[in-house]
Amino acid sequence: MKTLHFWQFAMIALLAVACQNKPIEGIQGKVKRDALMVVSKYPGRIIEMYAIEGQQVNKGDTIMLLDMPEVEAKLNQANGAVSAAKAQYQMALHGATNEQLEHVMAKLDAVTEQYNYAQKSYERINNMFKDSMVSVQQHDEVYMKYQSAKAQYNGVKAKYEEVKKGVRDEKVQMALGTYERAKGALEEAQVAYAERFIVAPQNMTIETIALHEGELVLPGYGIATGYRLSEAFFRFTVSESRVGEFSIGDQVKIISPFTRQEYQARIVSIKQLTRYADVTSAFPEYELSESVYELKASPMQGEDVTELLTNISVILKNQSGNE
Repeated sequence: MKTLHFWQFAMIALLAVACQNKPIEGIQGKVKRDALMVVSKYPGRIIEMYAIEGQQVNKGDTIMLLDMPEVEAKLNQANGAVSAAKAQYQMALHGATNEQLEHVMAKLDAVTEQYNYAQKSYERINNMFKDSMVSVQQHDEVYMKYQSAKAQYNGVKAKYEEVKKGVRDEKVQMALGTYERAKGALEEAQVAYAERFIVAPQNMTIETIALHEGELVLPGYGIATGYRLSEAFFRFTVSESRVGEFSIGDQVKIISPFTRQEYQARIVSIKQLTRYADVTSAFPEYELSESVYELKASPMQGEDVTELLTNISVILKNQSGNE
């Protein structure tokens, strides 16, 4: 029996391991998800953080809390404006109170007495003026006091009639409009104040957090970025010579080379990449003169790909098993 040397045993072991770890052949690609950016609508300072990088959060989960003193001040102002406008509207709607009506009546009685006295004084002085018993100066002075008392009487009487009959419809509508405008300003301030809670817009993973506690957040600035978990797709880069093997709507098989799991997917788009576009595959096989195309495949209904990490490598095979 022939004896095997040590190096021969080592070679057999390496071949066995190589056969077990034989890579799956096919078009290499990546798992992709839509990127999301978390921004703030209003300026504020971060006072608490509720999420960390790499964490998965659900839609509506609070990521951080902002301190917004300017918005809080506007909210207080809006509350005060609503209270004042509501009181004005209620007063216009229900008319004058009994106390206000009594006050106007007392004032009317006073000016009525003054007007009657001024009228009688003028009648006497006017008769004397006709008999040339008083001067023109005296006549004019009494006449001026009479006209002043008459104007004051007419003004208070008009005010009394207005209070007695109630407020005009136009004033009621004007008071109502002021009240509605104040309520709108309050709602706007409440919406702005609620924005102090920065929440996740979708089920997502938090990849990066740009700002931390104590830092100032500006409107529209990207506080955190991540990927949407609910919708994953597969992206492959193929050369011009091989793009004819695929058509939109083709059902293909996607294999995760490290977990050996298979997924059914359908090609949803084929588009040409620009000459200097990023290539999905790590080592694309194409000639320099060939155009490069991107295949996008979406998982079939019922396929659960939520556990696949974003940008993990996958292999594309069609249903016949050909590359």
